[in-house]
Order: sequence, then C-alpha cells, then structure tokens
Amino acid sequence: MNNFRTFDPCTLLAPVPAVMVSCACPEIDPRPNIITIAWAGTVNSDPPMVSVSVRKNRYSHALIKESGEFVVNLVDQERCKAVDYCGVRSGKDVNKWQECGVTPMTAIGMTHAPAIAECPAYLACKVRQVLELGSHDMFIGEVVGVQVREDLFAEDGSLHLERAGLVAYNHGVYQRTAEVLGFFGYSVARPEVLERRMKTYEK
Repeated sequence: MNNFRTFDPCTLLAPVPAVMVSCACPEIDPRPNIITIAWAGTVNSDPPMVSVSVRKNRYSHALIKESGEFVVNLVDQERCKAVDYCGVRSGKDVNKWQECGVTPMTAIGMTHAPAIAECPAYLACKVRQVLELGSHDMFIGEVVGVQVREDLFAEDGSLHLERAGLVAYNHGVYQRTAEVLGFFGYSVARPEVLERRMKTYEK
C-alpha cells in the first residue's frame, strides 16, 4: 500500500495547460500585451466558453477588463521559453512581443486583442462574466473565433493536436505533451476500432 503525505489545502491540480493570453486596450496602452496563464480551462460547450484567472495587480488585468476580450494561444515547445518569460516580466516594463520574437496577428472576432502568429492555435474570446474569487479574478470568455495551424490536420481533415507538442505546467515545471495513450471512449472500443484509431497517432 502506498503512503501519502498531507498538505494544507492548495492548488495542486496538475498538469494544467500553459497558455499565452494576448490582450490589448488602446485607451490604456497602444501596445498589445501577453500574459502567461496556467489557470485556464473549459467551462462550457454550448456556447463554447473558457476561463482565465488573473490577479488584479497584473498589468493584463485592466487590459482584459476594459476591452472585454482576450485571446488564448496554445503553446508548443518552441515557445516554452517565451511562456516562462511572459509569466515573470510585466508588460509595463518590457515589450514582450519584441523580447520573445513573436508576432501579433489579427484574431477572428476581436476588435483589439491580437493572436500570436507563431503559436499552433488560438481561441479568441469575448468576456461574458467576471468572477471575483479572492487572489484572482476569473474572466469567463465566450469563444468567438478559432484558428489552428494547417500542418496539424491529417489528409482526412481530422485534427491532431498531439503533433503540436503542446506545453503543460506541472507544479512548477513545464512539460511537453505528446505521447498518445488512448482516445475518448477507447476503453470500450472494439479491438479493430482501437487498432485503427491508435495507428493514426503513430509518428
């Protein structure tokens, strides 16, 4: 039998997605900004909605709150250093786009917030609700636009995000997510279906 060590209540949930959230509000700053967020997640499917939690003292908080929009950029291993940099430096002090060598591009449905051209996919979101939770405010955004890099699709049109080598945050450590262990429903799939589907994930 395994032994366990007791912790005080804490945010030990892991792994979680490490994403770069881009935002902009020209009334506050003519430059768009990027903030790294590990506290992001799906909260609804119809309409599609995601959440990001941001401390009130973070520079991006006001940009998102005042503009009412943000873009969640999924991150691959090539941008891992940029993910870390955008989490430890403030947009008040540095131009993160320039420092990280990334490029803003127009995001579907956004008035101000750009997407990051070098990222494999993005979700453009309009703020629908703000929940004050304590240390963080949770911005709940309706997804109004999505784009995914062309090379992540198979010839049959199916999406293979596992090919992107997305980055996850695991209690202080960045890790690449790549190996496919199964797919939704694989535990009850017929053997021939399981074999056929798993072959599509082979490199």
